[in-house]
Amino acid sequence: MLAGIWAEPRPPGAPLRVWRDWALFWGLVAISLVEVLLREDRAWAPLVVGVSVVVAASLLWRRTRPLAAVAVAFGTLLAFDIARIVAVDVTGLDSIAGVLVLPYALLRWGAGREAALGLGIVLIWLPVTLAAVPASPAEVVAGYGFFLFSAALGAAVRYRTGSRDREIEQVRLRQRNALARELHDTVGHRVSAIAVQAQAGRALSAADPERALATLVTIEEEASQTLKEMRALVGVLRDGTDADLAPRRGVADIERLARPGGEVLGVRVQVSGDVEAVDPAVGTALYLIAAEAVTNATRHASGATHVSVDVTTGRSQVDLRVHDDGEASTTSPPHGGYGLRGMAERASLLGGTLRAGPDPGGGWSVHASLPRTVRAS
Repeated sequence: MLAGIWAEPRPPGAPLRVWRDWALFWGLVAISLVEVLLREDRAWAPLVVGVSVVVAASLLWRRTRPLAAVAVAFGTLLAFDIARIVAVDVTGLDSIAGVLVLPYALLRWGAGREAALGLGIVLIWLPVTLAAVPASPAEVVAGYGFFLFSAALGAAVRYRTGSRDREIEQVRLRQRNALARELHDTVGHRVSAIAVQAQAGRALSAADPERALATLVTIEEEASQTLKEMRALVGVLRDGTDADLAPRRGVADIERLARPGGEVLGVRVQVSGDVEAVDPAVGTALYLIAAEAVTNATRHASGATHVSVDVTTGRSQVDLRVHDDGEASTTSPPHGGYGLRGMAERASLLGGTLRAGPDPGGGWSVHASLPRTVRAS
């Protein structure tokens, strides 16, 4: 733990000097001059004013150079207090209390080693200054308490700000993952469908021009819908609105994935059970998982002739199984792919599970089990 504290870097974003810093500096200098003028004994006035000005000036670097500011301010005070003990009969100025700001700045903006060294300087100075001015035990405790409280306050603010920054970064990461998942599952799926239809159209162009023309119409519709969804995603990114990125599809829409075999891979869909009782969020997730699994089979299932999609709605959960008859060793997308990761995330977010891998009977299967209803959190 101590090694971690020692290696702690400076927090980012330390603000530069602003008008308030200069106001604090000139305010302390003015208070010092007024305090000296109100004294009857002015023999050591230049010395005490000089000490006060040095302390006030060090506050200007308390954020950008916290250790240097502490070393200059408390080093000057240490020399002044030693001089008071040895040879100089003079009292300090109340404006020197501005050094209370430095332990706060040290723990708030300093690196770990800077904070440790700076606190060491403060703890060396404290007994010397308390020896220069005789104090009661209560005053000694109060003196240590003021400086330790200032340091503790700086550490607390630093921890709170760091914790908030980490939370903000986690939220941003979740948002990026959600946008990547939606982009892959919606736009990516449609682009894959366009590619499949284009391949079919090219194969049919010579033998059956009418079917090839119908394929072009389908490509046009898919492209228009893809452009619409892309604009919606761009709007979310630009405006920051909390929109529903996923299209409002459900379990019943899975039947639209069915297509006859022939030029492209055939897809058979069978849906059973009370589809209307499935929660809309669950239905959308099931549709996107099924669409992604069918797309993966179309792109990666070597030697496959058909894909089966079976949806079974039970009393408490919905089971989805997508199976192709391709070669199991080559049907998995390379490196896992974003598709499998996105499907697993969707199932997990709704409290379900997802398994994907070679099927014992041959081919590749994706099996998802999701609760029929989502509990409100």
